[in-house]
Amino acid sequence: MPDWVQDAVWWHVYPLGFVGAEPVAPVGGPVVHRLGHLTAWLDYVVGLGASGIALGPVFASGTHGYDTVDHRRIDPRLGDDADFDALVAAAHDRGLRVLLDGVFNHVGRDHPAFRAVVEQGPDAPTASWFRLRWPAGWAPGDVPGHDTFEGHGQLVALDHSAPAVAAEVTEVMTHWLDRGADGWRLDAAYAVPAAFWASVLPRVRAAHPDAYVVGEVIHGDYAALVRQSGMDAVTQYELWKAIWSSLNDGNLHELAHALGRHGDLLDTFVPLTFVGNHDVTRLASRLTDERHVAHALAVLFTVGGTPAVYAGDEQAFRGVKEDRVGGDDAVRPPFPATPAGLLPFGADTHRLHQQLIGLRRRHRWLHRARSTPVHLANRQLTYASGSGGERLLVALNLDDARSRQPAPGAREVLAGAGTVQRPGTAQSTVELPPHGWAVLGV
Repeated sequence: MPDWVQDAVWWHVYPLGFVGAEPVAPVGGPVVHRLGHLTAWLDYVVGLGASGIALGPVFASGTHGYDTVDHRRIDPRLGDDADFDALVAAAHDRGLRVLLDGVFNHVGRDHPAFRAVVEQGPDAPTASWFRLRWPAGWAPGDVPGHDTFEGHGQLVALDHSAPAVAAEVTEVMTHWLDRGADGWRLDAAYAVPAAFWASVLPRVRAAHPDAYVVGEVIHGDYAALVRQSGMDAVTQYELWKAIWSSLNDGNLHELAHALGRHGDLLDTFVPLTFVGNHDVTRLASRLTDERHVAHALAVLFTVGGTPAVYAGDEQAFRGVKEDRVGGDDAVRPPFPATPAGLLPFGADTHRLHQQLIGLRRRHRWLHRARSTPVHLANRQLTYASGSGGERLLVALNLDDARSRQPAPGAREVLAGAGTVQRPGTAQSTVELPPHGWAVLGV
C-alpha cells in the first residue's frame, strides 16, 4: 500500500447524480461541461478534513455510468478531457488525491467491442473479449448469447481469460493514471477472477508504483482475495453492516464480533471502511434512531481502515435505496451549485464529521489500529483502539438511561460527551448521557 494512504480520508462522490446529468445519455448529444460543478466543492472537501475525492464513474456510458461505452473518453454529460484535467489539477493544488471508478467486469451493450461482434460475427477482432454463444444461421445484426453481470442484459460480461482484455484494462488504468489520477476503485471486483488482477496490476504498477487500488467486494474471504489479486484493499461491507445493524437492534455484541474479524483482516491489509456509499440506503435513513448517527461515525473514525464519507452523509442527507428501476436515485441526488446552497439542517452532522476526521488525522496510527472490547453489554460497549504503543478508548451507550462504563486508563474526553472518574487509573470509568458516546484519551 502506498505510504500516502495512511492519511487518506475519502469524500466519495457519484458524479452523474452530483451534477444533475440526464439519466440517459442523448445519442449524439453535445458535450456539457459540468465537472466544474464538482470543482466548486473542493474547498468544502478540504474544510471537511478529507484528503481526497473518490469519484464514481466518469467515463462515457449509456445511463448510470456502469454501462461503459468508452473507457478512454469522459462522459459527455460531464465534460471532456480538459474538464477532467482541470478537476484533477484543482484537486492536487489543494492537496487532494483523486480516485477513479473502473468498471472492468463488464461493458455496456453499445461498447464498440461488442457492437463489432454483433456486426461482424465470430470473426470480429474483439470476439475473444466476451463469452459468446452463437445462434445457428447467424447473420449480421443478430445478437449472440452472452454472459451478463448478475442478469442485467445491458451489461455484457468480459472474458477475463482473454489476453486482449487484460491488455485493454492495463492500458486504460495506465492512461488515466498518466493523466493525474492517484488510484482506482475496481467495480464488482468480486466477479472477476483474482488471477486477472494478479496479471494486470503489476503491469500498471510498473508505471505507477504509488497508485492505490481498492476492489469492491461484498461477501467472501477478503484477505484471501487481496493476497491472490495484488489489490491494496477491498471494501469492508461486513463492518458496514455490523455498525448499523448492531445500533438498530441494540446488540453491540454483533459490533464487537465484527471488530474482532476486522482486526484479523488488518494482519493482511487495511480495508476501505464506510457507513454509506452510492449503492446503499443513507445512514440517516437506515438507522431507526437518528441519535445513533454519531455512534456510527465514532466507530468509523476510530477503528483501523481507510475511511470514506459518501457525499451528503456529512450533511445528514436522507435517501432509501429501492430494488426497482431508478431505485438508486434517492441516494444519488444532485447537489447545489456551491456549498452555500446547502440547507442548514445538516450543520451539526457536518461539524461532527469535521471533529472526528480531525481527531483521526491527529492520531494517524489509527489507520492500522486493532479494536478490542474492554466492556460489553447489549447496549453498552467500551473498546480500545491501539497500534504501535498508542491507544484510545471509545465508549458507546444506546440506553435511555445514563451509563457508567469501565474505561481503564482514560484521562480525558477527546470527542463526544462524558465524565471520566478516577482518570488515568486501572479503575477509570466514564459516565455517558442517555444515547451518549465519547472518545477518550489515555
